[in-house]
Amino acid sequence: MTIDPKRPLTLRDVSEASGVSEMTVSRVLRKRGDVSDATREKVLAAAKELGYVPNKIAGALASSRVNLVAVIIPSLKNMVFPEVLTGINEVLEDTELQPVVGVTDYMPEKEERVLYEMLSWRPSGVIIAGLEHSDASRAMMEAAGIPVVEIMDTDGKPVDAMVGISHRRAGREMAKAILKAGYQNIGFMGTKMPLDHRARKRFEGFTEVLAKSGIEIMDRDFYSGGSALLKGREMTAAMLERTPELDFLYYSNDMIGAGGLLYLLDQGIDVPGQIGLAGFNGVELLQGLPRRLATMDACRLEIGRAAAQVIVDRLSEPTVAGDNQITLTPTISFGDTLKRR
Repeated sequence: MTIDPKRPLTLRDVSEASGVSEMTVSRVLRKRGDVSDATREKVLAAAKELGYVPNKIAGALASSRVNLVAVIIPSLKNMVFPEVLTGINEVLEDTELQPVVGVTDYMPEKEERVLYEMLSWRPSGVIIAGLEHSDASRAMMEAAGIPVVEIMDTDGKPVDAMVGISHRRAGREMAKAILKAGYQNIGFMGTKMPLDHRARKRFEGFTEVLAKSGIEIMDRDFYSGGSALLKGREMTAAMLERTPELDFLYYSNDMIGAGGLLYLLDQGIDVPGQIGLAGFNGVELLQGLPRRLATMDACRLEIGRAAAQVIVDRLSEPTVAGDNQITLTPTISFGDTLKRR
């Protein structure tokens, strides 16, 4: 069978190659109707040999939905979000649903554009990072008529469903551990501030507990750019030059925390005796450091899995009320940079 490579394949091409009607080919590819195993195998073999991919836009016009789940995240450079995507994919791979990813770079106006484009394709669901959105984005999600799951954070009110952790609680728990270890002179460093609302909430919870113990942050550095080992080194060096009496450094994420740790070790500073350190996220890639950085697991894989399961459950049984507000509990890993008492 000779096919013009410049035109897209059609059902007729598969029909002619397999020797069955176009209606039968359609039934096989849509997994509908009563078709014998032998015919089904013949059609699938012909479609595979030709490289035929069904045109799902036509089906979407009839159903008003495509089997896509819009996944909207702030960054692919941050090592946090690929693990969330892994959890989402683990659940969706056993279904007909496929995740499609959009990136916002933490910018509300870009989130609006990405969300608009994603929703214009009429996906079956949306998974979107964070609870803070522009009025336009919230309006689009509320009017979409599909399951919407906001992830990573539960400190707020969702449009529909939410799966994540309480970042304020995470900050409070870390502050309690630092105070219990006897540290008093504390500095904080954060990147993507103030656009990273989750880091801001951790800082708020952190300073709330310190204040109750009569302690104020001695120094702070909010950097609007991204996270990197080099930036962590630079921020740490600058802060200790400004405030040499600091005895603990709390970082908004593990990446800059790891940079700070490497700087302190290069300077021959006793960690955690002279200065203690802690980050956030529990990034496995950093486990090969000379010292294990104290951190807190953000439950990334579990969040991805739970969010995808909410979408699957809502689509399979839309009239059944499920658990649409899921708060996971992260745990502190003391590592080698936070004393335990």
